[in-house]
Amino acid sequence: MTVGSSTRTRTHERLIVVKNAIANIARGSAASIVAVFLPPFLTRSMSSEAFGAWSLVLQLGAYVGYFDFGIQTAIGRFVAHSTERGDLIQRNRIVSSAFVMLSALAILAALTICIVIALLPNLFHQLNEQLILQTRVTLLLVGGSLAFGLPGSAFSSTFVGLQRNEVPAAVIGISRLLSAALVVFAVRLGGNLVSMGAVTAAVNVAAMVTLFVMTRRLLPAVTISLSQLSWPSVREILDYCTSLSVWSIGMLFVTGLDLTIVGIYRFNEVAYYAVAATLVTFFNGLFGALYGALGSPAAVLHARNDRTGLGEMVATSTRVLMLALLAVGIFMMIAARPLLRIWVGPAYALHAASLLQILVAANIIRICVSPYIIAMIGTGEQRKIILVPLIEGVVNLSASVLLVHWLGAAGVAWGTLIGSFISLGGHLVYTIPRSKSVDLRPMHYLYRSLLGPLACGIPAILCALAWNNLSDFPQPWLRATLVSIAGVATILILWRMGMTSSERRKLCSLARSKVLK
Repeated sequence: MTVGSSTRTRTHERLIVVKNAIANIARGSAASIVAVFLPPFLTRSMSSEAFGAWSLVLQLGAYVGYFDFGIQTAIGRFVAHSTERGDLIQRNRIVSSAFVMLSALAILAALTICIVIALLPNLFHQLNEQLILQTRVTLLLVGGSLAFGLPGSAFSSTFVGLQRNEVPAAVIGISRLLSAALVVFAVRLGGNLVSMGAVTAAVNVAAMVTLFVMTRRLLPAVTISLSQLSWPSVREILDYCTSLSVWSIGMLFVTGLDLTIVGIYRFNEVAYYAVAATLVTFFNGLFGALYGALGSPAAVLHARNDRTGLGEMVATSTRVLMLALLAVGIFMMIAARPLLRIWVGPAYALHAASLLQILVAANIIRICVSPYIIAMIGTGEQRKIILVPLIEGVVNLSASVLLVHWLGAAGVAWGTLIGSFISLGGHLVYTIPRSKSVDLRPMHYLYRSLLGPLACGIPAILCALAWNNLSDFPQPWLRATLVSIAGVATILILWRMGMTSSERRKLCSLARSKVLK
């Protein structure tokens, strides 16, 4: 391969990553729109108990996703890997085998939902008796539709593996917007939880059917049938997913049980925790769209044995992610109460502001190393990342259950923050040094990709705190000076610590060319 063709190939790959990132952002934007515009309507149209019950239904229904056991990720990884190698027969065997496995797991998920429905009054003692029947029926509709859609996730994962993220992004994004619109319509007509669950379930089923149709039309070379069920492929998927399953269980302890714990011990605070968690979900979804597009390129680079390229991709994407996390997260933490007051009203702002601040801080710490984790999954080294999430999950769950007795919902949020420090430290000390596919030095990664961007955010943090404390200052020029100093300091630190030497040289070269012109 010549230098020119190699350069063109790398440019093409970067364009694909950008395209997929944009598609993921569009998909995440749909979820973000729902997260931003639906709760204000529901909190003002429903009682806090009913809104809490609806939030609890969505949380319990979301547990169906954990029955995937990492198979969706495996499909994307193996499809990308086999396509890069030109082994289309193996690709079809993988997709068909995964579809059958997901179908079996969907039945198991549906049975689990039925068990939860039967035990609902025993699990949530403080749930209003008038809401128990509605909650049961609504959970059956929502959870059942999600279980039905579990096998259909093989279609969206196939598109992702082929680096055509725009297709599932469009289908899933539109379905989320439509579901939210129909929920609003149902509530405006005086509907209860059951009608809200019915329209949500209908859209979930329609989305999976649409993905199936689009797979048949846009990917005719990808065939899914029982005749292509391959036991070696099943074993390969199971081998890949065993560690991912353990990892997902750890993630369940970290993020999946918070609202349920609050519902068991302090159901009267579920609505407030749900509001804070919704904004954090918006926060995570926004950034998940950025780093989520790295999985397939990581698999491709791994197929080429490009350890250096993987390390550069992880280091650069982590630095960019960290800068973006701080820019959005700092604003959300400092403006938590006024944001919530405008968004869902003063009552929710009073109870949810501190929860939001703690959860945002925890998630900045947790997800800052996500590009590295995605790269490890893409290279098939996911076994090396399962210990840290398990430890984090145990610490998170234990701290949350312990602290909820004294601090209520805030105790659950503090448990998440405590676990996030365990996660970051564990990856830096234990996981990264053991990576064979990604050329990454832990201390260099910590300094350049994590602490450098964090230093860039310090002037902004100090400025925002001073701005709030000096809000009654009579001299506008003092506040303008404060902002100017913080802005200059941020730019200088960003120049020194937020960019690499090569990036600074490129920026200087670009500036000189502009001046000469």
